[in-house]
Amino acid sequence: MEDKITIIEGPPPNFELIDDGWALGLNEGPGLYDLAMTRLRTFNGPALVERCHRAWRRKDSIFLHYRNDYGLEEKVPIMAARSSDTNDGQVLYLWIRRKAGEIEYDFDIDIDDEDDDLPNFDN
Repeated sequence: MEDKITIIEGPPPNFELIDDGWALGLNEGPGLYDLAMTRLRTFNGPALVERCHRAWRRKDSIFLHYRNDYGLEEKVPIMAARSSDTNDGQVLYLWIRRKAGEIEYDFDIDIDDEDDDLPNFDN
């Protein structure tokens, strides 16, 4: 049986690019991978972190299961996990790994609307 944490309600997770020194060490290996972190609200953060630790102690993988923007199921391996209590409830922090180029990051990019070199797709 595969260990997993499943998002059962809400939008797909937002993945943030990793630039923390300690987290970059999770990327060591023969393949090229992208690392990202996501924050999820939860009611049982410590129990979910413990589920990850049990899988890793058995030298097994644990995955984050979710539906993407198109409604298709996806899974990504969880490399690290942490839970934190906030004023709004518990937050689960998950560091995940995917093959290079598979993660779509959320970036705020301002494009000047008056740039005539860009194609217009409003037609």
